Amino acid sequence: MAKREEILTAALEVIARNGYRRTSVRELADAVGLSQAGLLHYFSSKEELFQEILRKRDEVDVESYGFDLARPIDGLVAVIRHNADVPGLVQLYAQLSVEAVDPEHPSHDFFVERYEDLRREFGGYIREEQRAGAIDPELDPDLTATLFVAASDGLQTQWLLDPSIDMSEHIMQLWRLVTRRA
Repeated sequence: MAKREEILTAALEVIARNGYRRTSVRELADAVGLSQAGLLHYFSSKEELFQEILRKRDEVDVESYGFDLARPIDGLVAVIRHNADVPGLVQLYAQLSVEAVDPEHPSHDFFVERYEDLRREFGGYIREEQRAGAIDPELDPDLTATLFVAASDGLQTQWLLDPSIDMSEHIMQLWRLVTRRA
C-alpha cells in the first residue's frame, strides 16, 4: 500500500507538471524507481492507474482545500482555482471522464459514483441554504447541484481551450445568481 501511495503522489506531480498527454507510464515508473511492469504490478491496468490518480487528486484536494460542510461553495471555488495551476490533471480528468461514458470502461463506475456524490452533497448544501433563507426555496436543489457540477466540468474544458477564462469567477457568478433572490 505504501508503494502504491508513493506512485500516486509522484504521478500527481509528474502529470501536473508535464501534462497528461506528455506523460508516459515509463516516466511515472522512473519517478518512483520502478520498471513499467513493476509500476503496473500495483494496478490492474493503465486505465486503473489513471483512475486512481484522479481518486488521489480528489483526496489531496479535500485535505488541502477542505469542503467545509457549512459552506462547500468555498471549497469548490478553491479547488477550481487550484485546477488552474495543474492543467495536466485537468486534462487527465477531462479525457478520462469522456472515455468513461462507455459502460465497459474501467473508470465508468468511478465517475458515476463521483458525480452522484458531488450532486448529493451539493444538493444537501443548497437545501441547508434554502432553510436558512439564503437561496430561493423555489429552486430545485438537485437540479441546481447538477448545474454546478456541469458548469464546473464545462468551464474546465473551456479553460483548457482558452486559459484566459477564470473558472472560479464564473462559478462565483453562478453562485451569486442562485443566491441573489433569496
